[in-house]
Amino acid sequence: MGHREDLLEGAKRCLLAKGFVRTTARDIVKESGTNLASIGYHYGSKDALLAQAYVSLVEGMGDAFDGDGTVDAAAPRSLERFERVWANIIATMKDPGSVWRLSMEVLAMGDRLPEVRAHLATAQREAGRGLVPLMMGGREEDVSDATADTLGSFYVTLMTGLIAQWTFDPGSAPDAERITAGLRQVVEAAASAEGGASTGGAP
Repeated sequence: MGHREDLLEGAKRCLLAKGFVRTTARDIVKESGTNLASIGYHYGSKDALLAQAYVSLVEGMGDAFDGDGTVDAAAPRSLERFERVWANIIATMKDPGSVWRLSMEVLAMGDRLPEVRAHLATAQREAGRGLVPLMMGGREEDVSDATADTLGSFYVTLMTGLIAQWTFDPGSAPDAERITAGLRQVVEAAASAEGGASTGGAP
């Protein structure tokens, strides 16, 4: 590997071991076997490198999200598929050393990590774009910006809430079955309301 790849892999190891705030540029250099100047040359700053390292860690979990292809056994857009995907995602949150604890660090310490926060905020749209085909079928490259900013944003918001709950209190955090049951109630209530509106509210 070249210095760019070495730095990224070193930063990923540092993040998992120490988190965002406690990781220094010297930690990354020591872990990657590179030098301080190479961080600025390849990534611009330590925080930009850490943000990219975090995104890379999350992207590496793609196989876990789709259960190595088992999600495709459920029909796209179905509640069954929705439940399967979230069961897989939640499974990645149960480990106390989960990569998702880093998200909570950014939320809690964002004022000390402004550049990291800015980079990750930009990455959120692409995270949503990646979640859409998992639930709905199709290809990520076909997901429009409008869909990424609406449906994708909905999925990212749901994921952020789940990460917070599984980090804060795993004992009471909802599983995929409970989330799906809640979604089913929302869908049924909306359908009932629309049906009532179309008939003028008649019993």
